[in-house]
Amino acid sequence: MPVDTALIGALHVEYLKRRDLDGDDGDEEHLHHTLFQTSTVDALLEGRYEGDVSFAELADRGDFGLGTFDALDGEMIALDGDFYGVRADGRAYPIRGRERTPFAVVTFFEPNLYLTLDTPMDLKTLCSRLDLLVGGEASCYAVRLDGTFDLVKTRSVPRQRKPYPPLAEVVKHQPTFELREVSGSLVGFRFPRHAQGLNVAGYHFHFITGDRSAGGHVLDLGLVRGELQIDAEADLRLELPPGVALPTPDTTAAKKEALDRIEGE
Repeated sequence: MPVDTALIGALHVEYLKRRDLDGDDGDEEHLHHTLFQTSTVDALLEGRYEGDVSFAELADRGDFGLGTFDALDGEMIALDGDFYGVRADGRAYPIRGRERTPFAVVTFFEPNLYLTLDTPMDLKTLCSRLDLLVGGEASCYAVRLDGTFDLVKTRSVPRQRKPYPPLAEVVKHQPTFELREVSGSLVGFRFPRHAQGLNVAGYHFHFITGDRSAGGHVLDLGLVRGELQIDAEADLRLELPPGVALPTPDTTAAKKEALDRIEGE
């Protein structure tokens, strides 16, 4: 299946068939500055929540990332090779390798930019600071921020039942949480504008506390001080489940507003 690389500008895309994931490549050296993603954000928006890739398979593709679970049962965080799920109670739980995900993006995190952030800032200010650091729109970046926060506002999503509703309906009933005076790690990515539909254009962050007890999808934050690391990614290996097609690039204001509501509701 050909991949239109214009979807994401300078980021090279390789399409993986399902059988490529089933092969045993555990002895091979991992790819550097390469993202692995299963399915697309557009498929998730449409209510395609059937898990396709196991977390045991995902761990062979990266040690850092985010995603969700079969039946959309919470928010996933991968950090330092460990995988956690923040369920609808706001608590974080270790993930078993046989559990599956309908959507996730991971990489072997190898930062090439380090910076101490010692000025308090909210999420919008943090994203603006990151834009100044990473520059142009063409590339994708993995972002990690370990720090202390006076507030991290998060959400998770409850497990869904068939027939699955679209994601816009799910987030109308999402539980939200306010974590105050906590230390922890922000895990996320910035995808370029032309990746809209393939992934979330712009920034997408999940959070987990330092004691790995709580977290979720980040809605806002108040950073006190943190250590920032950024990994510039060069390639994307994309696995599409059966019945999921590559999205048509859609950078319209309406599509952006819809995704912004879902990401920040």
